[in-house]
Amino acid sequence: MHRSSRYFLSFLLIIALFGFYLITHQQQLTMSPASSPQSHVLSAEDVNAQCHARIIAPSDPQSVLPDPNCTPGVLNSAVTQENIYETICHRGFTRTIRPPVSYTSKLKREQIAEYGYSDTSMSSYEEDHYISLELGGSPDDPKNLWPEPHGSPNEKDLVENYLNQQVCDRKMTLAEAQREITTNWYAVYQQISR
Repeated sequence: MHRSSRYFLSFLLIIALFGFYLITHQQQLTMSPASSPQSHVLSAEDVNAQCHARIIAPSDPQSVLPDPNCTPGVLNSAVTQENIYETICHRGFTRTIRPPVSYTSKLKREQIAEYGYSDTSMSSYEEDHYISLELGGSPDDPKNLWPEPHGSPNEKDLVENYLNQQVCDRKMTLAEAQREITTNWYAVYQQISR
């Protein structure tokens, strides 16, 4: 094999490895604000952050998932498939279990730092229940709450309402809806928004 051919193959290998690195590490980058408070783009501003939000579709600033190590989602043990009509399908139920703003605001401030967001404005984030209250998520466990980068209402809210309706109409079990919201809520959004 000619020396120039070896150099060319080595060059291609380096390019391929660099591309693989970028693809596999893109979701580990943290979020930082773009041109408006509602819009966030990936950046590597705080690589020392404990938690790292993941963006699913770079063209949609709302397509963000929390770090599964920091925010895996936690269930409310008081909500079961057997009692959905007394709990999540009962109008006004979530108001009875929603934690006070004094608790969620303090937690939001701490978690904005943990996620390493460069924009530390509280109004740029919704302290979101990863497994929403209307899907049987824990109201106050910090592992079920995280600073979602944009305000409410948003795309994830639409998914939460849709999945709640599916459960209450018995088109889906509670466990299936909980799995959908934590696996990739954005995939559900893409299906229902067509």
